[in-house]
Amino acid sequence: MRQGRIADRYQQLIRPPRRSFEFTYVHGLTWADVRDSPAFGDMWPDLRKFVDDAGFLVAHNAGFDRSVLEACCAAADVAPPELAFHCTVQMARRTWNLPSASLPAVCRHLGIPLNHHDALSDAEACARIAIEALGEAA
Repeated sequence: MRQGRIADRYQQLIRPPRRSFEFTYVHGLTWADVRDSPAFGDMWPDLRKFVDDAGFLVAHNAGFDRSVLEACCAAADVAPPELAFHCTVQMARRTWNLPSASLPAVCRHLGIPLNHHDALSDAEACARIAIEALGEAA
């Protein structure tokens, strides 16, 4: 995001360190989808360039995303980015006091299109929520 707008996008499937992984029922990804993708350590330099321009990172339930990023960095023996993480769950709760702060509920409230659990769609939704919440706070 730059000046209240989504300025760029980056998406990359990552091959996990083992063939069996969990949560296919959530995200729909299987080994066949990721087997030819780079491992985290191999794609990290490209992602790092993208992240280095950021002033902060934003995610829905940011504590979880931060822990996953830190675990991936540790496994690849690379330093995680030293950026603040801002949580759109907390932003939504503070700004709109909705009955549910789930990503689909916040997106419905704000009219943000969402293909839930598609990484790029979730990321764009979080960016749009942050833009709206920061605009409301200003």
